[in-house]
Amino acid sequence: MLEKELVKKTFAKRPQDYVTSTTHALGISQEVISTWLNPAPTMEMLDIATGGGHVAKQLSPYVRIVYATDLTKEMLANTKQHLQALTNLIYIIADAEQLPFLDASFDLITCRIAAHHFPNPDQFIREVKRVLKKDGKFLFIDNIVPNNKQHAIFMNQVEKMRDESHVKFLTKEEWKCLFKQHGLKISQQHTHKKTLSVNKWLDRTLCHEDEKNTVSKRLLQADTDITNYYQIKKRNEKPLQFSIDEWSVLMEHEK
Repeated sequence: MLEKELVKKTFAKRPQDYVTSTTHALGISQEVISTWLNPAPTMEMLDIATGGGHVAKQLSPYVRIVYATDLTKEMLANTKQHLQALTNLIYIIADAEQLPFLDASFDLITCRIAAHHFPNPDQFIREVKRVLKKDGKFLFIDNIVPNNKQHAIFMNQVEKMRDESHVKFLTKEEWKCLFKQHGLKISQQHTHKKTLSVNKWLDRTLCHEDEKNTVSKRLLQADTDITNYYQIKKRNEKPLQFSIDEWSVLMEHEK
């Protein structure tokens, strides 16, 4: 429960930042929409942890209705105001681990750059499986860490210092195990390096300069292997940017 209260506290502070954030606003590629998802006007879609509503907005023209859910009331209210021109979006305050929907309700489910905030990823995947129709599709996108234990620990520590609502970046293998355990089969997947501006990344969650400096210092203290893996760039003894792995996965029910 504590983790979820931290999530609400963090995202309630500056919901507008997640509407305007370049990192979040990029959405999903047109190739993923047309080739992976193949949405249709009769489909009902669920966007879990919608945040700034970027995926809901992007897919709303292709489907009949989008249920945009989020744990944080303030975030959802801000997104609703921002997307008020869209008439086929319904906004619901909901926990990703306790979805308020009947079994087999949705043709399409999406969850983008959010699952690392979920304290019980096993329960999250169980709920997705439950509300996904038998022939439905689930698009999952999140930041992941490598199998190298020290690399994984470093990025999770840094992210927790920056964002107290962060729970854990999992490895690709950890997620695959959960998908398989709950009867979801991967049909498409893609991994790429995502480059983040350190200043913008810090500004989204931290207000005080001393807090930002502490996180920046930790980035600069990374050893050579970690610095190379995360492509940490610096100038005048200040970190400028780094890169993290983002994994996109399309899943269906195992037949």
